[in-house]
Amino acid sequence: MFASANPKRFLDLTAPYEPWLWGLASLLIAIGLWQALLVAPPDYQQGESVRIMFVHVPSAWMAMFVYAVIAGASLVSLVFRHPIADVAAKAAAPIGAVFTLVTLATGSLWGKPMWGTWWEWDARMTSVLVLFFLYLGYIALWQAIEEPTRAARAAAVLALVGAVNLPIIKFSVDWWRTLHQPASVFRMDGPTMHPAFLWPLAIMALGFMVLFTALLLLRMRTEVMERRLRAQRLAAAGD
Repeated sequence: MFASANPKRFLDLTAPYEPWLWGLASLLIAIGLWQALLVAPPDYQQGESVRIMFVHVPSAWMAMFVYAVIAGASLVSLVFRHPIADVAAKAAAPIGAVFTLVTLATGSLWGKPMWGTWWEWDARMTSVLVLFFLYLGYIALWQAIEEPTRAARAAAVLALVGAVNLPIIKFSVDWWRTLHQPASVFRMDGPTMHPAFLWPLAIMALGFMVLFTALLLLRMRTEVMERRLRAQRLAAAGD
């Protein structure tokens, strides 16, 4: 972890991997969409509407995973003062916000034919909406404080406090009565989903994960360069 603390070293280490990540993400998502739209059969209950699942569910997983990354990086930043940790947290936030927005949008599209409503204030939907607002608040806090160190500390505290929402999202279908079904993939006794649906879902999830990694590295490199430019401007102004 500390070997990559130097921003220049981080840029040098990550640069060779970015083209491969973009290529792999494109390939996985293309295969996943082909499997989801053309190979997977219609569901016996949901019909063709089930195909929304192949975007909605991986987006929901990523929305939670990215926030967990932000919370973890924020903890590292607060405890170890790792200079790249707060860069990673800041860079991940807009990506996570987009995944959460896609989750909410596709969930509404899926819910209308299945449940007869675009939106319902049940525990799962409401907690995901809270997650989206946490992302927006985190991004806004970074924008509101000009000095990066102070902004990083304030945003880190917000991220760690907001992390309590993650188990609420995960276990909301078990703790409260909701329209959502219980977990059918990550279960102690194994997935209950048919392989015809499980494999495209897994490929799409992996594609989204690789896409997030590629976007994160790109945004982190951009953030490091922007901080360098800011430091040079401040140094020039001091002269």
